[in-house]
Amino acid sequence: MHPSHPRGAQPPIPVLQDARPPRVGTAKRVAWAKGLALVLSLAAAQAFAQTSAAPGAASGASAAGATGAASGEVYDLLIGTYTGGGKSEGIYVYRFDTGSGELSRIASAQTVNPSYLVVSSDRNYVYAVNELPGDNGPATQRGGVSAFRFDRASGQLSFLNRVSSDGNDPCYLAISPDGKYLLTANYSVASNPGGSFAVFPLASDGRVGASVLTVHHEGAGPVKGRQDNSHVHSTVFSPDGKYLFAQDLGIDKVFAYRYTPDPSASSRGLFGPTEARYTAIKPGSGPRHLVFDASGKHAYLTTELNASVLVFNYRDGNLTQAQAVSMIAPGFRGKIGGGAIHLSPDGRFLYATNRGDANELVQFAIDPDSGHLRLVKRYPTLGKTPREFAIDPTGRWLIVGNQESDSAYFFRRDPQTGELASDPKKLSIGSPVDFKFVSPS
Repeated sequence: MHPSHPRGAQPPIPVLQDARPPRVGTAKRVAWAKGLALVLSLAAAQAFAQTSAAPGAASGASAAGATGAASGEVYDLLIGTYTGGGKSEGIYVYRFDTGSGELSRIASAQTVNPSYLVVSSDRNYVYAVNELPGDNGPATQRGGVSAFRFDRASGQLSFLNRVSSDGNDPCYLAISPDGKYLLTANYSVASNPGGSFAVFPLASDGRVGASVLTVHHEGAGPVKGRQDNSHVHSTVFSPDGKYLFAQDLGIDKVFAYRYTPDPSASSRGLFGPTEARYTAIKPGSGPRHLVFDASGKHAYLTTELNASVLVFNYRDGNLTQAQAVSMIAPGFRGKIGGGAIHLSPDGRFLYATNRGDANELVQFAIDPDSGHLRLVKRYPTLGKTPREFAIDPTGRWLIVGNQESDSAYFFRRDPQTGELASDPKKLSIGSPVDFKFVSPS
């Protein structure tokens, strides 16, 4: 298992310890979690600050803070996990009040290694990768993509179907802006078949169809054991929906493809390479995740292997690098691993995770004109291997998961300064990886 890139392995289907009604249908179907397993307001959780939290329980000092105890906007928080070792069951749904900080678990869905989630624009469907086979699995085994219907009123997930990801170790999902296709990045620990991305049609009932296109990249990078072949880590559409960018950690390139929703009207096909084909990244960097700002003029890329954030100017399918900022603290010695990257809802701040031995969130301020970054502060994530995080739509909370510490922390966030409070609430949960907020109304 690569120390800076731990992956899930296929486990037996685990069962959570809390009581729940019998399952209906096959083992792949939903395991309902009727009733609230636990409700804790962040303000009332102070008494639990020095105690160990039971699975699924929350603890921590008062985190309501300046937001007060008044009820705020309520969102469903979906958490994807690694299910190896029986620590977790799959996808968990919590209801979260952004004013009082009240958190309650309302549902779960049983599926293997849903390490990345995406929600349809109408919020009626949730899609999850099934990240297989993992570091030690057989290279002949393919990963999967699972579709679920999402009932916003109850927060319940119901299994629809699952298809092959047409590759190994799917780790990222994106839906085309027109809602017609779902894309997955197949990282592929194994050199055969190597990294790729696959394209799946989406039916009107939310089901995902078998892939209609799989694109493989050829090449390698200088970091032995991590860049021996292609490793596609994310697939991101441009803000105008005309282009797709595939970040390939293995060969230090960001590939650009033109998206043609109606390929019958063009000779290019559904996805065709642009004239430039790709943007080369510094050898040994390992490009991972890409985000665009709201203006569509700038893009930000994390590089995993040298833990940096790159700033690009963007126009008509072309990325031009304008800045490179290291996430590594001066004098730091130890393992590093750049990970997730997200902008604050108002676009004024950018955050990224640095894993390895650093295990921290790094906050940057964004220059509104140039898009350039300025380091603001570093925050320990209070655990090991922070892969993903999310900022709630109000901008008042940041949630980060520590994969190898079986914990997620809810940090109060100051929308004006972007800074995180030092008294986060802890949620104990097995191998948390991905977080998505969904408005239930």
